[in-house]
Amino acid sequence: MLLLGMLLMPPLAAEALAQSVPTASARGIRLDQGRFTVVSERRDERLAKSLLEAALARDTFPGLPRPKAHVLIAVAPDADRFRAWVGPFAPEWGAAIAFPDQQRLVMQGSFAGSDAGDPLVVLRHELAHLALHEYMGNLPTRWFDEGYASVAAGEFTREQAFETSLGMVWRTLPSLEALERGFRGGGMEASWSYAMAHRIVSELSTLGGEPAFASFLNEWNTTQSFEKAVRGAYGMTGEAFEQHWKGQTRRRYGALALVTNVSAAVGVFSLVLVPLFVLRKRRDRRKLEAMRAADAAQEAAARESALQALLDMPEGGPEDVPESEEEPLPTAPTSRYPQG
Repeated sequence: MLLLGMLLMPPLAAEALAQSVPTASARGIRLDQGRFTVVSERRDERLAKSLLEAALARDTFPGLPRPKAHVLIAVAPDADRFRAWVGPFAPEWGAAIAFPDQQRLVMQGSFAGSDAGDPLVVLRHELAHLALHEYMGNLPTRWFDEGYASVAAGEFTREQAFETSLGMVWRTLPSLEALERGFRGGGMEASWSYAMAHRIVSELSTLGGEPAFASFLNEWNTTQSFEKAVRGAYGMTGEAFEQHWKGQTRRRYGALALVTNVSAAVGVFSLVLVPLFVLRKRRDRRKLEAMRAADAAQEAAARESALQALLDMPEGGPEDVPESEEEPLPTAPTSRYPQG
């Protein structure tokens, strides 16, 4: 779920959105409560109500003061309307787009597929972009903006993707400057960058607890310097923090990534060894069958030879064996003792 938090709405897209927003009529509805307005067509009314309830229920964000700006949430009724409202610069994979300068966001409606993710998580992600921008303007870098929104929305899927990433073994963890450039790479490079951004902001938010994270954001907003903010909130340099998060990440995920790498290697070797094993089994089976056939032939030949020997025997049968003369039995003595 790759979402653009710092994208400014082009004038044409803003005009299209203003003209296309449904009104409270038979076709569209408008829900107003608190600092939120949700607009959608009738078929997305249930989704619109769910979005409004979720926005009101969780309207605070990690380390930030409670937002006050009014937010418009527009639920697009179809893919064409979604593309028209967000403008030509939105990515094809975007499930929702936030426009921080105007405190507006556009979300996919009921037409969205399963790859669009949980709409309540998507909403929370986009509202986090708006809240961060309301407090700090355009000051946060892209990696922090995306990482913050991901952590605030509880997008654990990115953390899980990072856990199983072979990149932990095959590549070096980048500097924050290199990470910033990674978002422009697209594809796997962008996915890797989003996962690491989530990991870094997660480490910042837990390093000293909620008070330290709030102090960090306040220092950054006041001094306009990430380095000074890290020093003031955590008592370490920016370079020391980079070493810290890299070390923590290696200790936490390195062994798991190595296991994943070994599993992948086993899979590759299996592709080579399994066919050889099958061929070996087939060859052994053919040898065993040949040995069994030879044994059977030998046994049949032996039986045939014995039968032939019986058939070759003379018709009179075996020669008569003369009986031996019987010896007379000894006579019993007439007395117990012999005569003297």
